[in-house]
Amino acid sequence: MTSARLPLFPLNTVLFPGLVMPLNVFEQRYRAMMRDLLALPEDAPRRFGVIAIRDGREVAATAVGLPDPTAEPERGAAAGFGPDPTKSFHAVGCIADAATIRKQKDGTFEVLATGTTRFELRSVDSSGPYLTAEVDELDEKPGDGAGALASGVVRAFRTYQKRLAGARERTLAAQQELPGEPSVLSYLVAAAAVLDTPAKQRLLQAPDTATRLAEELKMLRAESAVIGKLPSLPAVDLTRHPTSPN
Repeated sequence: MTSARLPLFPLNTVLFPGLVMPLNVFEQRYRAMMRDLLALPEDAPRRFGVIAIRDGREVAATAVGLPDPTAEPERGAAAGFGPDPTKSFHAVGCIADAATIRKQKDGTFEVLATGTTRFELRSVDSSGPYLTAEVDELDEKPGDGAGALASGVVRAFRTYQKRLAGARERTLAAQQELPGEPSVLSYLVAAAAVLDTPAKQRLLQAPDTATRLAEELKMLRAESAVIGKLPSLPAVDLTRHPTSPN
């Protein structure tokens, strides 16, 4: 297990290894992070940790009653995350490699990042302009029967896609070739399935590939059965992550 210290980028979504995430960076704390990443040597990896926020929001819960319009907005690296930011985040996240960081005329940044390795959050430091974290990188273990489970997940995912396309009254596009490597498949399906953040987080932190695939197989079969009984579903693009604001 490898330990590392990384800039931390909390989001209300889950990043998986191998998946691409576009980011529109406008908060001052994350602009500072991107400036520091751009200042690294050309051959240095521009890595940061993406961690999902437990309550699904990037703002602190408001007190009972109407907010005070005269109150100054909270500032600082931990703004919105309370006195102990670790309690606001899930325990497992994903290291992102920023392949592209483009500064815009208004000072914001457009970033294209790819998930690489899962990590377990150990501690969070809020003393700087943005959060940093001590993390332990997590190895991906195959588990028992990952290959056989992968075959079942491919079939179940095809059925799920067809049912979802039918419920949306859309024609299913030509089927994309799914990866044969079980761990890569498990992350692709986890990212593509229409699930809420807590469900995706459970898949991210599965102890091994086989466990993740088994959970996906159960989930895909259950979701396909439910979708088959519904007349329509909200439009969702299975193959893309939306741009994640901060």
